[in-house]
Amino acid sequence: MAAKIDEIPEDVIYPEVMEAPRYSCALAGAYSTAVGIYGAVPILHSGLGCGIGQLFGQFYAGGQNAGGPQGGTSTPCSGLVEEHVIFGGEDKLRRLIKSSIELMQGDLYAVLSGCVPSLTGDDVESVVKEFREQVPIINVKTAGFLGNSYEGYELFFEAVIDQLLKELPIKKGLVNVFGVVPYQHIWWKGNLRAIKEDLQKLGLEANIIFTEFSGLENLIKIPAAELNIVLSPWNGLRVAKKLQERFNTPFITLPGVPVGPKQTTRLIREVSQALYLPAEPVEELIAREERHSYRFEEYFGDVMILAFPQPYFSVVADSGTAVGITQFLTNEVGYLPDKVIIADGMPEENREMILRELSENLECIIKPDVIFEQDSHLIRENLKRGHSLVLLASSLEWPIASESDAIIHITVSFPSFNRLILDQNYAGYRVGLRLMEDIVSKYCGPL
Repeated sequence: MAAKIDEIPEDVIYPEVMEAPRYSCALAGAYSTAVGIYGAVPILHSGLGCGIGQLFGQFYAGGQNAGGPQGGTSTPCSGLVEEHVIFGGEDKLRRLIKSSIELMQGDLYAVLSGCVPSLTGDDVESVVKEFREQVPIINVKTAGFLGNSYEGYELFFEAVIDQLLKELPIKKGLVNVFGVVPYQHIWWKGNLRAIKEDLQKLGLEANIIFTEFSGLENLIKIPAAELNIVLSPWNGLRVAKKLQERFNTPFITLPGVPVGPKQTTRLIREVSQALYLPAEPVEELIAREERHSYRFEEYFGDVMILAFPQPYFSVVADSGTAVGITQFLTNEVGYLPDKVIIADGMPEENREMILRELSENLECIIKPDVIFEQDSHLIRENLKRGHSLVLLASSLEWPIASESDAIIHITVSFPSFNRLILDQNYAGYRVGLRLMEDIVSKYCGPL
């Protein structure tokens, strides 16, 4: 006989239950990656709920963003039901691809297979091959049970490498940027633009792939790059290694998207060293950019020191965002790190870099508690045991701040249901100014 709810002891923990996850499934990651590429048409070979669910669970959660002309309710979907589980859905997929090509203008078509065809054994690759002479088209096996949204990003690019890319002559100064997942990283559009602009100051052509009108062209020229840059301690690393194996392209890895002068200088120096760029103009660029950034940081000094000097802060975010914000606030603003909760489900074998970045590379005697956790309930319990006055997290943590007048909450990570994010960013030399505007504006004034 099942126990009544009020009879279950309070100390019983159910590790298999997760409250309000910080990401969606592998299909969602590949889907949002395809939607982030201008001119790409995702074709879902799945149940209808797999598509519409991501409109709310991935796109809206990624800063209240729509899916664009090929996302959300506009996405072609095979709409698999019970009969397709029994008899297969290959014929329906074939008709769907044909009609999608006829009705939806696209530069690239990406067939994304969900859980049902993966379990029933539909030969999706054979169906997709029938259309390869007509249009650029790839097949991405993205059953939701294969992993989370970050895994879907890797699977998408692995399919691109295997099915679309061909060897090209190396183009001097061309670099690819990986590790930023559309929608899942809520600042993806602005961050990639800022990184591109900073690398352009080095005389480089940054192939950021997303947000630009030449989506397919950007994909095709990936093998021509001199260097691949991975802006994550783990996400995109598999893609970079596969490109190195296939096209012999070297890569460098940074802990995340750089936030503020020190981290951006680190990116500039590591890229310039990898490409053997002349040191003198690189250092002149760094000096010029740092001077401008630090000059403007002087303007928020008084309100920060007089109204809110050296508060403890906590961060709840994906690994790259968490490292970038923590290092900036600690090393350049003088805030005190309390807890850093990594909520992207990163593999254990990649955690050493995170722990090193949040200990050795923090210029503060106080080191934060670094916690790897995705469950929202357990995250809240950890935060309640802290003593932060500033909480930089997702919209799921807003209730914690609302219960206390002393805690300032800023949404900086997925999901972001309480903040519309279009072109804003927290990347590059001058991003620290924008982050401090967001934080200080919460407590300065009115008198």
